[in-house]
Amino acid sequence: MNTNELTNRLELKELVDTFSILADTKDMAQQILLFKEDALVTSRIADQQGNSYQGRQEIGQAFTNYLNLFHTVYHINGQQTVTFTDDTHATGIAYCQVVLIRDAEGKEIQLTQGVRYHDSYEKIGGKWLIAKRESNFMWSRTDTIEK
Repeated sequence: MNTNELTNRLELKELVDTFSILADTKDMAQQILLFKEDALVTSRIADQQGNSYQGRQEIGQAFTNYLNLFHTVYHINGQQTVTFTDDTHATGIAYCQVVLIRDAEGKEIQLTQGVRYHDSYEKIGGKWLIAKRESNFMWSRTDTIEK
């Protein structure tokens, strides 16, 4: 592994981590800039096809609408693997545990999800962006937190 590949791997790890941090702060205006203009985001829930969103505006609106349901959003990123196709294209798999908390009838409801992202990345103007992301929600658990 040469220095250039190590640098690219670190940049891709930072891209994935920044995506999660911006989700936690609900900063969709900055988060959508991590995607290519025409990016595609799809979801799968327990191996069933979910929603698809194309382009920054549609992706940003979908993320905003969903995260606004929760007062607390917390992503914990884990392992990531990356395969380079060439100097400006790569694919990767990243694992994440997502915790979402909302109020419901005097109680807090915590949704915890295990997510595996299948990503395609493209380096444009010297910056890695997400070109395609398939979010696989592998498992989900809902708990009630008494206040």
